[in-house]
Amino acid sequence: MASIGQDNKKGFFNYPEAKKGPDVPYKNDRKENPAVRGWFVYISALILENIPLIRNQVWRNAGFGDLRKIRTYLEYFEPRYDPTVVPTVAPRSPFESKDDLAVDSNGTPSPKTLSSHRYYSVADYTAMYMSGDLTPTAVAKALLPLIRKDTSPPGQYSIGWFDSKVESIMAAAEASTLRYQKKAPLGPLDGVPAAVKDEYDVEGYTTSLGSVNDYTGQAAPGETITAWCVKKMDEAGAINFGKLHMHEFGLDTSGNNPIKGTPPNPYNPQYYTGGSSSGCGYAVASGLIPIALGGDGGGSIRIPASFCSVFGLKPSHGRLSFKPCMNHSSTCAVNGPIASDIASLTAFYQVLGTPDPSSIFPAPSLTILSPSLKKVKVLGIPEVWFARSTPAIQRLCRSLVDKMVTVHDYTIVPITIPFLSEGQIAHAMTVLTDAATLLPVTNNLTSANRIMLALGTVTPAIDYVLAQKLRQLLMQHLAYLWQQHPGMIIITPTTSCAGWKISHKDDLKYGISDGNRTLKTMEYVWMANFLGLPSLTVPVGYVKPEGSKGEGEEADEGTEGRVPVGLMSMGEWGAEEDLLRWGCDAEGVGEERRRRPPIWVDVVAKAREEMKRT
Repeated sequence: MASIGQDNKKGFFNYPEAKKGPDVPYKNDRKENPAVRGWFVYISALILENIPLIRNQVWRNAGFGDLRKIRTYLEYFEPRYDPTVVPTVAPRSPFESKDDLAVDSNGTPSPKTLSSHRYYSVADYTAMYMSGDLTPTAVAKALLPLIRKDTSPPGQYSIGWFDSKVESIMAAAEASTLRYQKKAPLGPLDGVPAAVKDEYDVEGYTTSLGSVNDYTGQAAPGETITAWCVKKMDEAGAINFGKLHMHEFGLDTSGNNPIKGTPPNPYNPQYYTGGSSSGCGYAVASGLIPIALGGDGGGSIRIPASFCSVFGLKPSHGRLSFKPCMNHSSTCAVNGPIASDIASLTAFYQVLGTPDPSSIFPAPSLTILSPSLKKVKVLGIPEVWFARSTPAIQRLCRSLVDKMVTVHDYTIVPITIPFLSEGQIAHAMTVLTDAATLLPVTNNLTSANRIMLALGTVTPAIDYVLAQKLRQLLMQHLAYLWQQHPGMIIITPTTSCAGWKISHKDDLKYGISDGNRTLKTMEYVWMANFLGLPSLTVPVGYVKPEGSKGEGEEADEGTEGRVPVGLMSMGEWGAEEDLLRWGCDAEGVGEERRRRPPIWVDVVAKAREEMKRT
């Protein structure tokens, strides 16, 4: 059994023992829980907070007590509370040729990285800046009127933004413009418009985590409250256009926020963006920015990326630093990038992955997307689990995987993973119990979150420990699978459902508690969080929206209000770079499937108009 400090695999610290889990058939006896909306959300929260008998019954109906049914399988596993597994050496990039680098020795993007998928990428911006065709100042002047909430009327896209500090944004843009005029950019992010989820402390901004409360950190004299990843963005020259909306405390996956505002899905305003990094998905998919910093404790990067047809990377647990901020879900949550394309996602990850002085993680390679020499590229598909998604989602995902096999010589192997339903419950129980411990006072929170936090207060110590024992069992089983199939990438849909429709207008006013839908959105994503694995979602296509003819089937070119679908990969601990290379292959073979949303805005065209005026 793995224990803290044990080195069970060469090149790793705290790697789990490779041990095959029990051969048990997939079983899901979870009971249905009706959606609660309107005033009933508020009433339900009051009942659950004040009547223990009902609170306990709902906890059991949600399946949180089901781990006791598999207790005999778990008894002799040590509980594992922290899924961090650390590569002890920097990843070596097995590239065919140093001549194929996407970035030259001066750090300037080469033209070969320019996007061809109708979104402006990080490399597009920096190439235009270097040529003098565009300036960061012009981009800032064009973008700010679209996103500001403090104007009358508010900007057309301000629903995605919590706050923007105009003076600091313009100062950063003008400084970047001067650097480009001197042909001395800081690197591949200099002048690139970006934004961050309202989860991270940033000097000059309030941190509310999507709530009415103020959780802004306090810095020691001479220190800054700015989170490490945001600091690295600033040092790389990226222009932070402010803070983006999120689902309150990141405790659900729709992105519904009746307090701060709910960004509509850029492809269909009758759907949510997904959450909890809802503003990130909205801002990137709408074309406002090519990169955004999100957070992921239970799919909160990958779900909105999937629902908005963009790319999202959930890194290995602990890979990206939260310091000096607090990780509010310390055994499951990570921060990570959302981007319009894989090259932008990679460039952003390389900056965010700079280790803080206390980190033992190695820095990312600077040549991630160069061609790989790997002779065997294995995709593992857990067939029974894969089949939990809708037929159209399965067809879209499998057709892209089949194309990758043909074009890029991937090999598919079937795999099995035990206790998938129980694992999802164990993850949810862990997150909610941790959240209830962190938030003992709930009277000023949204009613939907009060319902979930009330359930988090019920968890007995025995059940919480059983969840951590199951975490250990699953980590050991995954280590066994990678022992059998070195370098394997596990493939599933990102979600088992196509989007999340806003069923009633009042849901935006009162909030929504729909446990069944939440579980469908998290069917696959929970595993990477609970086991600390890196995971990546890529766009795979679209389906027809609910209420239309042929709803749920694959969308065609004429479909209005199409609903995006994502394909997800999971890699071994520390295998972010393998996933990004896989993502590059997936992006290439699936490029003809992508379409911009109806509300996509051409920021570059607006910036060029600004340059003509000034």
